[in-house]
Amino acid sequence: MEENHLFPVFFKLNRLHTLVVGGGNIGHEKLNAMLQNCPDANITVVATWFLPEVEALAQQHHTITLIQKEFSCGDMIGKSLVIAATNDKELNYTIWEKAKCSKVLINVADTPELCDFYLGSIVQKGNLKIAISTNGKSPTVAKRLKQVLQEAIPDTLDEVLNKLQVIRDRLKGDFTEKVKQLNKITDVLVQEKEKEQ
Repeated sequence: MEENHLFPVFFKLNRLHTLVVGGGNIGHEKLNAMLQNCPDANITVVATWFLPEVEALAQQHHTITLIQKEFSCGDMIGKSLVIAATNDKELNYTIWEKAKCSKVLINVADTPELCDFYLGSIVQKGNLKIAISTNGKSPTVAKRLKQVLQEAIPDTLDEVLNKLQVIRDRLKGDFTEKVKQLNKITDVLVQEKEKEQ
């Protein structure tokens, strides 16, 4: 039976430099997704033309640079991540090849077999962030799960997280001891759910 062997990570996009190739609808979608999660993401967008919405995002976010030109290998220099977001499959494949040669992680839009990483559906409630992956099988299922979780998780959860951080900062002992104490404190959350059921 096939399983999802992806390893979930959360990138600090303000510390990395991301290259997006494509200034159309796909590029706009990817740009929007990154900015919703990290408004000060450091992004360079290379394209022969830009949607007005992409230009508007660049005006709103000073960390976005738009470069109007055709993609070239030199665009990879100094980049940590690349997103090939054009509707030209041949160009996307070329970008993938250049990324592999440059040892840069790449996501090729709508081509799971050429992706080193995926941009999953994200559920966010304050500091809590949950990424959902279907291993590239069904973005629609990921979107529906996002809706369910967004409605099910209370907005007040961020208050709980903030209070737990204060408690964690006051706890004494090594890491193992702190984990044990925090598990004991948060055990009440699970017990209350079990009682309701």
